[in-house]
Amino acid sequence: MATKTALTIIQGKTFKDIIRWETDPIVRKVITGIDLSTGCPRPTVAGHGLPTGWNVAVYNVAQPKEINAQNNPPSEDDFTPATVIDSNTLELNKISAMDWKPYTTGGILMWNTPKDLTGYTFRMKIKNKVGGTVLASSDAADSPLDIIDFAVDNTLKTITRTIADEDTAALAFKTGVYDVEAVSPGGEVTLLLYGSVSVEKEVTT
Repeated sequence: MATKTALTIIQGKTFKDIIRWETDPIVRKVITGIDLSTGCPRPTVAGHGLPTGWNVAVYNVAQPKEINAQNNPPSEDDFTPATVIDSNTLELNKISAMDWKPYTTGGILMWNTPKDLTGYTFRMKIKNKVGGTVLASSDAADSPLDIIDFAVDNTLKTITRTIADEDTAALAFKTGVYDVEAVSPGGEVTLLLYGSVSVEKEVTT
């Protein structure tokens, strides 16, 4: 399902973000330990197979209970990015584990399957309105407005979207709409993201 997300572009600053394409099925693996010695929880999940930065949620840990999602099953707001330490260990470094009690038993780590990005290309246009005038694009046919670049890393499962600082500086519009589409090797088109765009003035030049 496509995600509705508003974008803010600051003129004169490089716009760069990372898109992670989550798909079915949901994966659940058993947590066998949680190390709290670094101040951030480090769950042990044998052979997790996750790329670093992927969003995960934890539930059913008997202790420390603070690590558990607020909802069971977890909702979208319960997910947090995981840093890969090794093939069996992750760190949830956006979570502070200060003063937590030691791990006892239980726990499930849950995430959506990372999409295999092999052969996929990605495209995006910003228009003044749906069906309207192109304001920025990733399509060379829209030159000189083809200022949006995509870089794909299938190991990390990341789609990096970039607009260079000199290109954001030249943007002459204040608001618009956009979408991002994925095109499979066979030509199937999937809508990933869509929403509004706002362009704001920079403070430091």
